[in-house]
Amino acid sequence: MLLLTKRKFFLVCVLWMVSLSSRAELTIQIDQSSASALPIALIPFEFEGKGLRPEAMSQIIGQNLFRTGKFKALDESQLPAKPNHLKAIQFDRWKALGVDNLLMGRLIETKNGLYQIEMRFVDILRKEQIMGKRWTGITKSNLRQVAHKITDLIYKELTGIQGAFNTKIAYVTVKTKNNNRHFSLEVADADGHNSHPILRSTNPIMSPSWSPDGKQLAYVTFENGRSEIVVQSLDGLKREIIASYKGINGAPAWSPDGKKMALTLSKDGSADVYLMDMKTRHLRRLTRNWAIETEAVWAPNGHSLFFNSDRRGQPQVFQVFLDTGEIRRVSFIGGYNANPAVSPDGRYVAMVHGHKGFHIGLLDLYNETFNVITKTYLDESPSFSPNGEMILYAMNQAGLGKLAVVSIDSSVTQVLSVQDGEVRAPSWGPLLNE
Repeated sequence: MLLLTKRKFFLVCVLWMVSLSSRAELTIQIDQSSASALPIALIPFEFEGKGLRPEAMSQIIGQNLFRTGKFKALDESQLPAKPNHLKAIQFDRWKALGVDNLLMGRLIETKNGLYQIEMRFVDILRKEQIMGKRWTGITKSNLRQVAHKITDLIYKELTGIQGAFNTKIAYVTVKTKNNNRHFSLEVADADGHNSHPILRSTNPIMSPSWSPDGKQLAYVTFENGRSEIVVQSLDGLKREIIASYKGINGAPAWSPDGKKMALTLSKDGSADVYLMDMKTRHLRRLTRNWAIETEAVWAPNGHSLFFNSDRRGQPQVFQVFLDTGEIRRVSFIGGYNANPAVSPDGRYVAMVHGHKGFHIGLLDLYNETFNVITKTYLDESPSFSPNGEMILYAMNQAGLGKLAVVSIDSSVTQVLSVQDGEVRAPSWGPLLNE
């Protein structure tokens, strides 16, 4: 939840008063799915080892693909057979089901509790294997990650678009115990699993922002009784307060190359956007206006930033160019547009659009069209997936703060929630180079 107005800044603590269990792992509910999803056959991976199968690899892959709205795995009961090699596939039986592709694989327990994973992806129409890969020396805790990598490979093969399944998300949870609020900055896999806390505090935590290499998070904390911006490594070994000026310290956003950070400061009077050199900590004031100017995010090329300002009376999205200092208004539909997020290819700007409630609007910078793509309630904090296909955002359902994911064409919506409480301030991390 970012700083939208002065009133919202001062009321932020009120908005965080919720009840939350100690478990912060997210569960996903498909609220709306695409009727045009293509069927795909995912054969349960053969398991060679002792005891029970440690992970249902094909099930994880199927859930990943289903959430895109583009593919739907056949139910296991619908599979006419469970082949384990190419010659065992009776192609006509699969074609009759309208299936174009089939995945099969093996999960093999090796020495010292490690595993080997093999996958083969088959084109039913061409009657040939189009992809095969093997992973060795995999720990039990990393089996899900390999399933995400397999999904990435399949998704790119079928769509030509890089998958974003082997990625991380950050979010903030809060619980109330004995009338005291407890906040936690969590990091989890993109499907909500494997959550773990980066910071726990009795004071609000806001605005997590990923470094481009995915190894650090910047965020706003109130641990010392006032807003401060902190940079922390995911392993918890390094933590530094980088902005603790008088007044507001908020809305951190890393530059695409990781060398600079945009932030909102009010140390010189009004709230303006500044740039900090992450090596020297030198500050450059980017905007100078009596209005509140905040929530800056970088264009992918690093040459400009988008931010929101109420210099026209109500919040709207503007763009500032670093080489010339030129500032131009970007949003024109409606009286309230704020909290911008830019797609990785620079084509779209998502924003919180105020009209009969607050929803996520999507501006296409190429053809200047604007569409509202969510139907949820009190939407905020949009964050693009690193492949630009989905948008993660915060929303309210039945009085509780939850997260949701919507496809940019609005055909698919997923709701993510903790077991018993509230979750806010999502941020989708970069692609992992692993």
